[in-house]
Amino acid sequence: MKEIGIIRMLDRMGRIVIPKEFRKQLGMENEVDSFEITMEENRIVLRKYEPHCIFCGGTENCTDFRDQTVCIDCLRDLQQIETETPPNAVSTEE
Repeated sequence: MKEIGIIRMLDRMGRIVIPKEFRKQLGMENEVDSFEITMEENRIVLRKYEPHCIFCGGTENCTDFRDQTVCIDCLRDLQQIETETPPNAVSTEE
């Protein structure tokens, strides 16, 4: 991808306007999409936020579960673990 540079000033509130061309290229909609903001060395990096599974990092078929993002595959794995008897479980039946 060709690097495109545009200089923007911070306003008094510390905000900058992301150029329309950049938002359009990323398919971002105003007041709908979110950014992930990180620091890498001496740079501020903005990325379009994409929810990802807290277990595998996948972005496909994700859903919210108890305030966390989890993919369907990991949810199935968790359900399977829940229904299995732990190998070190002691039986109380005689």
